[in-house]
Amino acid sequence: MTTLDSSPLTRTGLAFPAGFRWGTATAAYQIEGAAALYGRTPSIWDTFSHAPGKVLHGDTGDTAADHYHRMDEDVELLRRLGVSDYRFSVAWPRVQPTGRGPASRSGLDFYRRLVDALLAAGIRPVATLYHWDLPQELEDLGGWPVRQTAERFAEYAGLVAGALGDRVASWTTFNEPWCSAFLGYASGVHAPGRTEPEAALRAAHHFNLAHGLGTAALRAVLPPSAEVSLTLNLHALRPLTHSAADLDAVRRIDAVGNRIFLDPVFHGRLPQDLVRDTAGVTDWSFVRDGDLAAAGEPIDWLGINYYSPTVVAAAEPGLAVAPAGPSPWVGAEEHVRFLPAPGPRTAMDWPVDAGGLHELLVRLRDELPGVPLMITENGAAYGDYADPEGDVHDPDRIGYLHGHLASVHRAIGDGADVRGYFVWSLLDNFEWAYGYSKRFGLVHVDFATQRRTPKDSARWYADVIARGGLPA
Repeated sequence: MTTLDSSPLTRTGLAFPAGFRWGTATAAYQIEGAAALYGRTPSIWDTFSHAPGKVLHGDTGDTAADHYHRMDEDVELLRRLGVSDYRFSVAWPRVQPTGRGPASRSGLDFYRRLVDALLAAGIRPVATLYHWDLPQELEDLGGWPVRQTAERFAEYAGLVAGALGDRVASWTTFNEPWCSAFLGYASGVHAPGRTEPEAALRAAHHFNLAHGLGTAALRAVLPPSAEVSLTLNLHALRPLTHSAADLDAVRRIDAVGNRIFLDPVFHGRLPQDLVRDTAGVTDWSFVRDGDLAAAGEPIDWLGINYYSPTVVAAAEPGLAVAPAGPSPWVGAEEHVRFLPAPGPRTAMDWPVDAGGLHELLVRLRDELPGVPLMITENGAAYGDYADPEGDVHDPDRIGYLHGHLASVHRAIGDGADVRGYFVWSLLDNFEWAYGYSKRFGLVHVDFATQRRTPKDSARWYADVIARGGLPA
């Protein structure tokens, strides 16, 4: 397979296991564009981004990276990278415009063309069914805080699997439900922009339920060999000190940030400390008999999205700890303060600390024995630009990726069953509330012309893939 001018194969410094899956990832609303074309209806992110003051500079995903019209060019970029896998998301309002009823033929045909192009390039498609773009009509009926949305998701999952299941062998139900529930319904910094703490807890439960119902719907349609997974942005937590108070702060954030999804999906239970912590917000009566069993439908692997660790400490008496505006940390906001981790930072002001990824993987090794893991997102935003010669040099990103891959390699050596690694992201794109101001891509996009330029990091990653590991 031809790569992006990768160097010849040489002895690697850190070799990854045979069959390790090398990929990159994108999300529909962030790259596709064609937001009002071919029968697609508004999602909550269309509505949110068009609301004044919600997204930096008033940017929207109306055009994004215009992937809808440049799909062939983007698949060629993937082929040249040499990836074995490509993780993309299906836009719910493109294939089921009202969130109910029959699928849109034109919407499904777009994803058929994409999948066929990937397969022709020798690339395994990994389809994510939900990456934050709920049809606006379903939000108008209550959104994720209402039970019916979970039921609609299962129907949608069955429709997409019925259309693509003969081509796609790897499926993910949800990407980062924590962000959708707590940034969307508690702090309101993501779509749909609501600031209702109880609604956020309801949404989190209905994401778990929808994951289980959707998994069952996929299993009913897909061949037995197909993979079904879930992707979580689990928080790698560190206490400021090992005092009892700071350790309790970690417990609180772990409950609402991690175990709110891990416990129902893998253990069939709610975290009882979370129930206690949030007693002033809700009595959890929206959890019905059978819900937790449904959420625990077995999956084939767990996806992990990691960017940086989180350092917390107990609140200090008399000091305000909650950030300005509503907090996503329902039940914990008055008891916990967040502190900056030391070290260099990305353009997102996120600390660069690959050790947190190793810590997280080792934790999952111990807590979820027998569950294979994939790094489904890992990457960094920097102030990339094309120089006068048209080249894009991004040494900081190369350093970031190298360090994190080394941590994955170390975790594998320590017994973590990590099967693959996906860089976020293939392309510079619409970065949610940051608009087009943050660039995560291996490929630079000039949004005025849609010109694609592989960065130095793309050539570096192509070389890593060709070697099957990191150079010495």
